[in-house]
Amino acid sequence: MTTFVLAALVLIMIPGPDQALITRNSLAGGRRGGLLTMVGGALGLTVHASAAALGLSALLLASARAFAVLKIVGAIYLLWLGVQTLRTAARTRRAAQEEQTPTAPRRPRAYVRQGFLANALNPKVALFFVTFLPQFLTGDAGSTRAEALVLSAIFAALYLSWFSLYVAAISRLVRWLLRPAIKSRIERVTGAVLLAVAARLALATQ
Repeated sequence: MTTFVLAALVLIMIPGPDQALITRNSLAGGRRGGLLTMVGGALGLTVHASAAALGLSALLLASARAFAVLKIVGAIYLLWLGVQTLRTAARTRRAAQEEQTPTAPRRPRAYVRQGFLANALNPKVALFFVTFLPQFLTGDAGSTRAEALVLSAIFAALYLSWFSLYVAAISRLVRWLLRPAIKSRIERVTGAVLLAVAARLALATQ
């Protein structure tokens, strides 16, 4: 169990689309925006965890066509997020030049939806649950499904814990991070990361 927790933490802490999206929405919607995006991401994880426990993820990875469809949809969604973030960066930069503070009101469910879709449409997360998770299963055939769900729940708890700390750290630095010049740079980097992840996802093979 200790090995699983340490390995899962390392994987969660590696910068990726989740961190980029949570950073983006923490800057746009404050701590609430970041936390709601994180909750959406955790809900997205439950989709893959449940599918892995039921054997659906293995079926998805066995079907080249299904994998390709999910991959393309996920890449398009991340591409859209990246473009939107770069557009926001441009508006922030213009606002800085005009000495105005940009506002980006967003409904709470929009943050949750973005976090959920970014994870649920990522076939690499499905790949994780059918390659990484089984290495830590020790039960017999009858208890494997329950054990997989328990490990998935632990992974989700670690995900929530890490990104709660991450959002809290951003909130402590919010005054500095929300300076238009700084915010614009962060948004440009975040947008570039999302575009790069979308490209890698689109080019990924099974």
